[in-house]
Amino acid sequence: MVGASKVVEAALRLLKLQETGDRSRLGFFTLVGLTILLLAAIALSLAVGATGVNLWHVWQYVNGQGSSLALQERVVLEAVRLPRTALAMLVGAGLAVSGAMMQGLFRNPLADPGVVGVTSGAALFAVMGIVLGGGPLLAISSALGSHFLPFMAFLGGLLNTWLLYRIATSGGQTQTATLILSGIAVGAISAALMGVLIFVADDRQLRDITFWSLGSLSGASWARVLSVLPFVFMVVAITPSVARGLDALVLGDAAAFHMGIRVQRLKRLIVLAVAAACGATVAVAGSIGFVGIIVPHLLRMIIGPSHRFLLPASALGGAVLLLVADSVARTVVAPAELPLGIITALFGAPVFLMLLLARRGSGSVL
Repeated sequence: MVGASKVVEAALRLLKLQETGDRSRLGFFTLVGLTILLLAAIALSLAVGATGVNLWHVWQYVNGQGSSLALQERVVLEAVRLPRTALAMLVGAGLAVSGAMMQGLFRNPLADPGVVGVTSGAALFAVMGIVLGGGPLLAISSALGSHFLPFMAFLGGLLNTWLLYRIATSGGQTQTATLILSGIAVGAISAALMGVLIFVADDRQLRDITFWSLGSLSGASWARVLSVLPFVFMVVAITPSVARGLDALVLGDAAAFHMGIRVQRLKRLIVLAVAAACGATVAVAGSIGFVGIIVPHLLRMIIGPSHRFLLPASALGGAVLLLVADSVARTVVAPAELPLGIITALFGAPVFLMLLLARRGSGSVL
């Protein structure tokens, strides 16, 4: 009861700060609240699953007292739960920060890496790596090892992002409606090419491709964590340096330039970082939709549009959402497991429709 009253008191304090317009304090308290939620989500992720682990035993393990745990619990924590929890945090943070950056870059809260086709490009090249990695691409696959699929997905995401940016940009101005519509078209082309690859794939490759289409963290390992870590770290690490530029872009490219922002350099940096993060996350977890659009938008409604707080809050919020969604996926039909992409779609699609209806009410959809 004491804990619940503190949560209610903290929520009321956040609402009061929002009403008084004190965005800095609101942003700070939101980051603190999300950090607490992240710790709770980590504990939940380590404890639940087909083999339950007592929360007290999780606490003992974290404090270096793992030797007192049963052998089965130690094996489950070390070999399964810890890498899976770390991977969920990285994937969620990478997708949500990428979404926040894309929305700031194109000045539209609906500009998500999945909506504009970046994710589909990454998935296409990842599937290409699965099907052709043992044939025409064998030399590259052997040279890159476990980094081969993240590299292929990064390459696909980068090419799609560059193509969409070139299509939607004319005279130095990026048209958001053109971007989203061309993203739909490029996504359809990517899906068609994936259909061709699926047609020529063998049974083993088909099973691997199914993993990409539904999204899952069931194959989590420390090797996968290390393969995606540099890409997600890169996109999170640049958030302090791009936050001011994204805030300035709200006023337009010309205004941002006169404020001292190197606009084209900023755009290239963000496009490269988003392609890297989305490509790597798609490579290790498959296509997981709606995280990049829902998390930044909900946080923007609480703390406002300033990217100084929105970007780090999105990283924390994305990690929390993926940890909770993965915990649900592992427990709702245990001992079987639902694909993670289904969970995020069931939550994200209705919220996405509500955002569309809300923007239609304001007279603008794109």
